[in-house]
Amino acid sequence: MLLTPPQARRLYEHAAGNRYAILAINADSPAAITDCLIAASACDAPVIVETSLWQLTGHSFGSGDPLLGIDRYLADLATLASAERFAEVPVVYHTDHIKGPGTMEILTHAIRKGASSVSLDSSEMSARENIETMSRLCAFAGEENLPATLEMEAGVDDGVTELEETRELFGKVEADHPGYLALWAPGVGTQHGLGSDANAFNPDAVRAHRELASELAGRPVGIALHGSSGLAEDQLAAGVEAGVAKVNWSSESLLIRSAAARAYYQENGERLEKGHPDFKGAAMDNGLQQAVSEVYVPRVRARIEALNGAGQASAFREWMEKTK
Repeated sequence: MLLTPPQARRLYEHAAGNRYAILAINADSPAAITDCLIAASACDAPVIVETSLWQLTGHSFGSGDPLLGIDRYLADLATLASAERFAEVPVVYHTDHIKGPGTMEILTHAIRKGASSVSLDSSEMSARENIETMSRLCAFAGEENLPATLEMEAGVDDGVTELEETRELFGKVEADHPGYLALWAPGVGTQHGLGSDANAFNPDAVRAHRELASELAGRPVGIALHGSSGLAEDQLAAGVEAGVAKVNWSSESLLIRSAAARAYYQENGERLEKGHPDFKGAAMDNGLQQAVSEVYVPRVRARIEALNGAGQASAFREWMEKTK
């Protein structure tokens, strides 16, 4: 089931209160989306499928048009999430790494279309610009009478964010527009990409920011962990224990899928030659997609389990019934 913004907010609250994190996967294609839901279903876990600007404008979805990309992505994900096979999987659609002059147009379109939760890339913004943009999104939702659930970030790749910055950024938006922020993404020593120093990850910073953000909001606020590729399972577990509720996963995910695709083409070179009796079977997308899936799905499951996510789909549904 594809969660609405209010349902996504409850899921983040459940994760923050029960010491597990939801894996948030940047999925580049319909095949990758399918694999994410297969893995989540297999271990009874909620999952976040998120898109950055490059997915929305990529050939599989918007082909240069990010608004079309949102429409196509949501249509595909909603159809899959409502299928009987995945109807029991809580699925969040989240925007990630949206930046540039089209940021407001893209994110207001996502809110209008019912995206479960949204965030933007503040890496090129000043603190003032970050606050103003997040405040404009909250104001838009209020003026249009639309539900919206937001994640706010600080300079994720700038080392460890000072607690005073949490007060300045998160605290200001929460004070002016209470109730919209569900996740806070400060810098906690990680960096995006595969070349980051995993030893710089600081679970103590996670704990301190989670406690302060929750105090400022007056409700449980989970930490969104960016730059998780390369972190070991014990580091992920420490982060979850400290208050991480959402873990973004992109670079390592892409590496796994691309390596599996390369292996498929290397191993099937002869079958891909003109005149081979099984040429079509090897050349059709399904052959490649199945081969990638066989490698990728177990890795997604392992990541979900490392975040204590297995079994949490059922737990969330039961909690929702008890607290509605």
